[in-house]
Amino acid sequence: MNILSEIEQARAEIQSIRRAIHAHPELRYEEHRTAELVAHTLTEWGIEVHRGLGKTGVVGTLRAGASARAIGLRADMDALPIQEQNAFAHRSQNAGKMHACGHDGHTAMLLGAARYLARRRDFDGAVHLIFQPAEEDGAGARAMVEDGLFRRFPVNAVFGLHNRPGLPAGTFGVASGPVMAASCEFEILVKGVGAHAAMPHMGRDPVFAAVQIANGLQSMITRNKKPLDTAVLSITQFHAGDALNVIPETARLGGTVRAFAPEALDLIETRMRSIAQATASAYDCEIAEFSFRRESPAVINNAAEAELAADVMTGIVGAQNVNRAIEPTMGAEDFSYLLREKPGCYAFIGNGDGDHRGDGHGAGPCMLHNPSYDFNDDILTLGATYWVRLAEAFLPVSMTPAL
Repeated sequence: MNILSEIEQARAEIQSIRRAIHAHPELRYEEHRTAELVAHTLTEWGIEVHRGLGKTGVVGTLRAGASARAIGLRADMDALPIQEQNAFAHRSQNAGKMHACGHDGHTAMLLGAARYLARRRDFDGAVHLIFQPAEEDGAGARAMVEDGLFRRFPVNAVFGLHNRPGLPAGTFGVASGPVMAASCEFEILVKGVGAHAAMPHMGRDPVFAAVQIANGLQSMITRNKKPLDTAVLSITQFHAGDALNVIPETARLGGTVRAFAPEALDLIETRMRSIAQATASAYDCEIAEFSFRRESPAVINNAAEAELAADVMTGIVGAQNVNRAIEPTMGAEDFSYLLREKPGCYAFIGNGDGDHRGDGHGAGPCMLHNPSYDFNDDILTLGATYWVRLAEAFLPVSMTPAL
């Protein structure tokens, strides 16, 4: 494994940054302490700093040579509204908030790369270090774009990196084309007529109608959608009533839809509305509200950038440790908004199976969005090395001797 020696020597410093961020998690658009830490650290290393993009985003800029080319490297900063179950020293100090997705590690890896790049500047062009807020259900990438991210910091390509539990530490995964699904959220409010539970014939039961709607929605996945178009529909909420002996007036259900193809999403939205309305009507109820919100598009990597990323990874860990056709996930990522604007690649770094966690970790698995999760500090220098080598490969210094 070809870890840059200067980055390896800074391992303790990078780990200290990661654990400080983990101990003080902040939710979407509340990343004030984290943004301050990032900005202060970049400034100390002599890096040009810009703040306030997408409310709490930070961009650090490094320039070297004379090339007009530029690369964007993105890390996310926000945490999740989860109560951490770990008890080790760097556990969350903020009740109900936790870095359960590894954004603390992502930020620390990019800072580790920034430190090296600022000292060596062995590239020709500009490196824009993008520290993004609100990846978790906040569309922070979209907010930064709307605030002029690429207008103020133009790039030729943009790259992202996320840890992946279950993928062995010391390995990478990348692919051309779709790697993460589009994410949509839906809510359906069924309205009936309330009644005494012992006299259901006196009312129109929205709970029963909503249950039939929930069952009917799944038919789209097996009977309406083209089998080759991958999609998932999960009902995650069902709310109705306040008393055990009262049929309520309304019932609300909601959840998420994931798919890669826009045509599949169009079909699902249309069929959802039709099924909900027809089913409610069949049970003498009505749909009082129907919403289908498209939160983020699918993450679709460009072929050239994915190949470059894979080549850089191979140079660091060897071909046997790089999966160049990693299986897509139905998880979602707002990095897709950056890829809508610029070519680029979103890749994965193995986080291992959880054995890295020391004494005091929770009883649950070391999976994303789990209260027992913790980022694997052993991969911090690997991730930082990848960022450096990627920037150098994208912005190579000309070897042509001056005349």
